[in-house]
Amino acid sequence: MATRSVGAMLVLALGTGLLGLIVGSFLNVVIHRFPRHESIIRPRSRCPECETEISSRDNVPVLSWLLLRGRCRHCNNRISARYPAIEMLTALMFVCAALRFGPSMELAAFSILFASLIAVAAIDIELRLVPKRIVWPTFAAAGLLFTASAVIQGEPRRLVDTVGGSVGAFAVLFTIHLISPRGMGFGDVRLAALLGLFLGWLGPAHVGLGLFAGFVFGGIGGLAALALGRSRRSALPFAPFLALGTATAVLVGQPILDWYLRRG
Repeated sequence: MATRSVGAMLVLALGTGLLGLIVGSFLNVVIHRFPRHESIIRPRSRCPECETEISSRDNVPVLSWLLLRGRCRHCNNRISARYPAIEMLTALMFVCAALRFGPSMELAAFSILFASLIAVAAIDIELRLVPKRIVWPTFAAAGLLFTASAVIQGEPRRLVDTVGGSVGAFAVLFTIHLISPRGMGFGDVRLAALLGLFLGWLGPAHVGLGLFAGFVFGGIGGLAALALGRSRRSALPFAPFLALGTATAVLVGQPILDWYLRRG
């Protein structure tokens, strides 16, 4: 039975990993087009240099980039390594979600969260922007999936914690935004409400851990930027650090909290 369980988890991990590669390829389109208010459906992807439409054989996640050695087949223009990196990262996060939650609605919900966070972080790094067009649909999907999961599991109380986590995270970052609007943009506040929703489903302690970890990662990133000669007045994108803190709380938050409680 244990062997079958391990085998089932391996199949699930493989399936979610392959799905993650496909979703990651789609995220590359979202990252490029959403901030420019372009359709994510049409036209098909093109080389930014020669504008030749990319064929299906050259659009296989990761593999096509490797076979083409990171260059366009037609004009030999270099293709950014960001594309396969996004695809591999998405696949990795989907596998982690599968191992964390198993086959469940939670797996679907947190896979959507991870995909959204990858897109938001990439856009924020490039443009200092947290798109509402990603945040609000993720909110809606989470609401539907968590409500269904609470009904199926017979645990409506978890929805209270979920909403409370969203409100609490929003309140914390909104307060910081009021004190220092230039240091904390409202896009980050809106994103915190979304992250609090997901972390609240796991428990109130996960909300605090996720936000705390996000600020710790942000502080480390700020010190690293200063060490590399960045000006103190240059604002760092904060969404990637919030995303990293949230992923930490989701994937390894319970062992961290258990260790902290034992230590106390």
